Amino acid sequence: MSRQPSEHRPRKRFGQNFLQDAAVIDRIIASIYPRADERLVEIGPGHGALTAALSNSGCRLDLVELDRDLIPGLLASFSLNSSFTLHNADALDFDFTSLLKKKSAESDRQQQQLRVVGNLPYNISTPLIFKLLAHTDIIKDMHFMLQLEVVERLSASPGNKNWGRLGIMAQYQCQVEHLFNVAPYAFNPQPKVESAIVRLTPWVESPWPKCSEPLLRKLVKAAFAHRRKTLRNNLKEIIDSNCLEALGVDPGARAETLELRQFIEITNAVHVKS
Repeated sequence: MSRQPSEHRPRKRFGQNFLQDAAVIDRIIASIYPRADERLVEIGPGHGALTAALSNSGCRLDLVELDRDLIPGLLASFSLNSSFTLHNADALDFDFTSLLKKKSAESDRQQQQLRVVGNLPYNISTPLIFKLLAHTDIIKDMHFMLQLEVVERLSASPGNKNWGRLGIMAQYQCQVEHLFNVAPYAFNPQPKVESAIVRLTPWVESPWPKCSEPLLRKLVKAAFAHRRKTLRNNLKEIIDSNCLEALGVDPGARAETLELRQFIEITNAVHVKS
């Protein structure tokens, strides 16, 4: 099916920048490599630039689109596909688990997992990623078009200015791959910043020690609450300096210098004390 023509004007309040470069679309689809036996969810399909190629793969496809003005065009282009379902909903409020509540013919758990795809507006990208990270048990992988700075935060390393809460929590739960950058001219209208494609693949066998995920989130949030302050100050309500020193962590260091494994060790120490 071809991409639908549309007179719809991109809306700033929805952060809409529609992908239109065929070469970029082909490269994204090659990275995703959708298959007929899979269940894919596309967030914010817009004019259907990626939707057409996803649909042609024969996969079971769910679209989540907030803008009601885009619904008629999407239905006109794709509703003849019996494996297509359109949800007029806000992705931040959408219950992704509901897509798998009905029993499927496949018995293999891997076949029941979702593959999530989306060109995400900047204003919802971080909260939506955190929402989806809470459901990694039902997600096989995620491919997102994001502002480059967000991808750099997701894939950052300790000691880097981009190292923080988003990257730590994403890397604790997923393998993060910065696949390639996308120039502004690939979109209509052209954004003022560069974009990038990232792949998040939930760990099947995690390389990290186990810890209380809610406690890790709390600890990391506190550690980066004031980036210029030391761990001694930011974590004083959670763990004292002597305990940090016993773990080999300098209380006078800043959070951005710590490795993920160290955050996990601190989390486990706090968990044992509590």
